[in-house]
Amino acid sequence: MPTFDIVSQVDMQEVRNAVDQAQRELSTRFDFKGTESSVELSGMELRLHSATEDRLRAVMQVVEEKLVKRKVSLKHLDAQKVEEASKGAVRQTVLIKSGLSPDNAKAVNRWIKDNAPKGVSSTTQGEQVRVTGKKRDDLQAVIAGLKEQEFPVPLQFENFRD
Repeated sequence: MPTFDIVSQVDMQEVRNAVDQAQRELSTRFDFKGTESSVELSGMELRLHSATEDRLRAVMQVVEEKLVKRKVSLKHLDAQKVEEASKGAVRQTVLIKSGLSPDNAKAVNRWIKDNAPKGVSSTTQGEQVRVTGKKRDDLQAVIAGLKEQEFPVPLQFENFRD
């Protein structure tokens, strides 16, 4: 029986590269001179730091541009609230989400149950959803349908087996 897995993963190497590029741009751009703006990546979170809230938004925009150029979906980012730092500066933590949460997996399963052709079933396995069907064409129709839907996380389709 053909199967495939639905996952939501982020390529951390691309995130690292995007942060490096953003940090390089912040150090060379004229409008960031003297604002001590910075971006740091530690684990699954970004820490943005700048002199004012305006500059902090500009830092976030630079980071987002670099991530988009590297084909990392902005749906992986979860920006926390802006905090006051020392000397009137501000900082913000941005969490990087990876994996399907139980709620998102439930939403994907519900969509498959409601819209998939007869003979297609899905089960949640940890942070992924396994879809099984009788025909390869049915599974390809499910993939096409899921790509058209708007979910709060980006979906990738892996391990397609006949």
